Amino acid sequence: MENNLDEKYMKEAIELARKRKGLTHPNPTVGAVIVKDGKIIGKGFHEKAGKPHAEREAIKDALEKGYNIEGATMYVTLEPCCHYGKTPPCTEAIIDNKIKRVVIATLDPNPQVAGKGIEILKEKGIDVKTGVLEEEAKELNEDFFVYITEKRPFVHLKIAQSIDGKIATYTGSSKWITGKEARKYAHKLRKEATAIMVGVGTALADNPSLTVRHVETEKQPKRVLVDKDLKTPLDFNIFDKSAETIVITLDKADKEKIRDLEKRENIKVIILPLKEEKFSITDILNVLYREEIVHLLVEGGKNLITQFIKEGIYDKISLFVAPKIIGEEGISSIGKLGIKDIKDAVKLKRKKTLELGEDILIELSKQ
Repeated sequence: MENNLDEKYMKEAIELARKRKGLTHPNPTVGAVIVKDGKIIGKGFHEKAGKPHAEREAIKDALEKGYNIEGATMYVTLEPCCHYGKTPPCTEAIIDNKIKRVVIATLDPNPQVAGKGIEILKEKGIDVKTGVLEEEAKELNEDFFVYITEKRPFVHLKIAQSIDGKIATYTGSSKWITGKEARKYAHKLRKEATAIMVGVGTALADNPSLTVRHVETEKQPKRVLVDKDLKTPLDFNIFDKSAETIVITLDKADKEKIRDLEKRENIKVIILPLKEEKFSITDILNVLYREEIVHLLVEGGKNLITQFIKEGIYDKISLFVAPKIIGEEGISSIGKLGIKDIKDAVKLKRKKTLELGEDILIELSKQ
């Protein structure tokens, strides 16, 4: 019975955390619920970096409603922090308010926490239970976990293609392969990202804004343009003031263009060297990690997507498939990988499938 109740209240905490997915970077998204005498008396979530954490917000909510929280149980989606950062440790608030029991979905991979928060609570005589809806909680913060443990952004590849694997006709015509529902969902993915990346080919072909438009958001993700020769015209949408833009280019690119971009407040130009006539994906991700990009959504084009797959540096693929046939002469979604034998094909794990109008979304990860 207790396990069922623990799962019930943890689901509530996870749903609170889900509301802020993508809006708390470089912090994780966290939800907390306080229960006493079989009743939820306080709820909270981490709003954004620099703001109080979910545990403190739930405590504040309960106290403002006039509840006595001594002896209550707290449900929290991630292990409470135990160090001073931009906010004081949550373990302190839990102890000071005499919460009797803490139920935690998953441990925090951050070395500053990583089990230490639990030990502090236990040392103070608080009953601690972990692992309740752990997989759901880990998936909710899959990007943060990669960012912390691998010291690089979580790489999310987004592809919209016809049923025969084409992203455009042979003339480059691609608007729109998928329908309205799929495009709206794609904007939800943008909202959850810290940054959206495209290569120069996509920038020139589509002149994209790379902003969140079809769903509500409190912030715009950063835009990342990979353009070694700075071919993208300076009046293109990717350079406008609607979002910040990081431009990755070469030192031999047009110096006047570089100076013009560097004068703009919302643009940062980063010079990288080539390796085998291409930028190294690792070099790019190292730069973006230093820029606190937790979740990188790569929207194309074909060459960039292919390079990520070829180097095996990606965590998730969102594949939107439209019931259309373009034919052999169309532009393929993925380029040459040099695979000779079927046993060497890139193997993926299907995580979920969604129907979006006439289109289908297949969410995949590496096996």
